[in-house]
Amino acid sequence: MSIFKTLEKTDHEEVIFCHDKATGLKAIIGIHNTKLGPALGGCRILPYATEEEAITDVLRLSRGMSYKSAIAGINLGGGKSVIIADPKTQKTEALFRAFGKFVETLKGRYYTAEDVNTSVEDMDFVRMETKYVTGIDKALGGSGDPSPITAWGVFWGLKAAWERKTGRKELEGVRVSVQGIGHVGYCLCKFLHEEGAKLIVCDMNTAATERVKEEFGAHVVHVNDIYDVECDIYSPCALGATLNELTIPKLKCKVVAGAANNQLKEEVSDGSALQERGILYAPDYLINSGGVISVYNELNGITATEYSMNMAQRRIYGTTHRVFDKSEKENITPHMAANKIAEERMTMAANIQTIYTA
Repeated sequence: MSIFKTLEKTDHEEVIFCHDKATGLKAIIGIHNTKLGPALGGCRILPYATEEEAITDVLRLSRGMSYKSAIAGINLGGGKSVIIADPKTQKTEALFRAFGKFVETLKGRYYTAEDVNTSVEDMDFVRMETKYVTGIDKALGGSGDPSPITAWGVFWGLKAAWERKTGRKELEGVRVSVQGIGHVGYCLCKFLHEEGAKLIVCDMNTAATERVKEEFGAHVVHVNDIYDVECDIYSPCALGATLNELTIPKLKCKVVAGAANNQLKEEVSDGSALQERGILYAPDYLINSGGVISVYNELNGITATEYSMNMAQRRIYGTTHRVFDKSEKENITPHMAANKIAEERMTMAANIQTIYTA
């Protein structure tokens, strides 16, 4: 991989490689765009097969965060970080504190938070070395785990998509297949169950699927069978790129609306493939922006969960309908419509910044 040629294509501002021999830390921080404000994005820990795979992930995710903050209407930029390690055996206080020291050197250009395989407790270790971290424990003045608020936003984005597709506002009896029962996936299942939806779920973690089976009456299928399930709504809540040339032809649903980042493997071709099949896609970075709304409020001293949930509900539900309006008016996919709205806001911020620095 040629890093600088790649950055020319992705338009990233900065990529930081972090290494600490004593703790075994190998991390990468990507800062995509800071026109609207400091970059914000969680830190995930995964045993990437190659360094190139880790770089690709951090570049895609940090770019996605720029668009997510822009379309959510908040003044933050896009960033992300990855730690190359096995979360089952290599997570330690020392590892996260070493990572926190690297975050501190950026002096507020990047704020981190929890993400895949990291937790509030891990971020509390990061906070020992830097103040540029969000989603920390409420006892320390933070807003805690943003997963419920992320799920609440996804729930309202999903409702908006179902309403646009069918004209129905209620979800009673609607069959929703949920791929991935992590923190966000579980909370989403809870909200859907309370609304009367019928759940079909899968996850590599059998304890997670057994939990939603027992609590919400969910039907459990094998992870390889989730794409073939006959349902009304498919909700990807695991890792990205699950919507691709192999899976899209298998889908038997009317709507795709989930919490995972970067669901479309190829934005243009896969977004078009869904549209050609008559499947309405709710852009992932829009409807899963509840978490970033929550941590934005935390940075501004507002830690009340109810406030963030209400804000996420209003903005995500309304903006999802706005995206569908633009998609229909301009005859483009919902993902491209969302991109246009986000890019317009980032361009506006860049123009204002130019005026004030000229």
